[in-house]
Amino acid sequence: MDEHGISRESLKADADRLAAEGKTPMYIALDGELAGIVAVADGVKPSSRQAVAGLHALGIEVAMITGDTAKTAHAIAREVGIDRVLCEVLPGEKSGEIKKLQQQGRTVAMVGDGINDAPALAQADIGIAIGSGTDVAMESADIVLMRSDLMDVTAAIELSKKTLRNIKQNLFWAFAYNTLGIPLAAGLVYLAGGPLLNPMFAAAAMSLSSVSVLTNALRLKRFRPKAG
Repeated sequence: MDEHGISRESLKADADRLAAEGKTPMYIALDGELAGIVAVADGVKPSSRQAVAGLHALGIEVAMITGDTAKTAHAIAREVGIDRVLCEVLPGEKSGEIKKLQQQGRTVAMVGDGINDAPALAQADIGIAIGSGTDVAMESADIVLMRSDLMDVTAAIELSKKTLRNIKQNLFWAFAYNTLGIPLAAGLVYLAGGPLLNPMFAAAAMSLSSVSVLTNALRLKRFRPKAG
């Protein structure tokens, strides 16, 4: 409207009100005169607030990158409890905003589903694509959620943390077994006047090591998300 010299003052108050309600106002002009406003809005899913609360419970700051106006973006952020808003961002600038956060020393996980999100998903430390998103987004992401539910983001992070903890536990026990078993297999006990180690005991110890590690890993089958 500004480029065509059409004044928006007569409907500015209505546009601001609609934006404050989380809607995106679009002006309509006929014959060079302002004619009205059409407002559109994406409905916030009931689980969105719960998903944001779950991320907060995990100690994660939540930011929203959007092309919407500041008033619309902040209205949605207040509704669901988002901490930081990056608004009026053009599609090609999303990856740049991710890079700025990384330059601040932050580890960034990006959640997206559209073609315009693909560069940002690739730029982020961890890209998470919604299962119903575009093929380009899913190809650019590190993690693809099977459902279009943001609660799965918290579940994925929880499961990742538990998996990493499980790996560390398994490494600890594997090193512990080897630290104890290798000296025995080398005959240190025999050199100290003890008995020789029967190969059957060595085979049993190796099997016990494998069984314990496998059993510990299978505990992840009982995983149930707690966040939110």
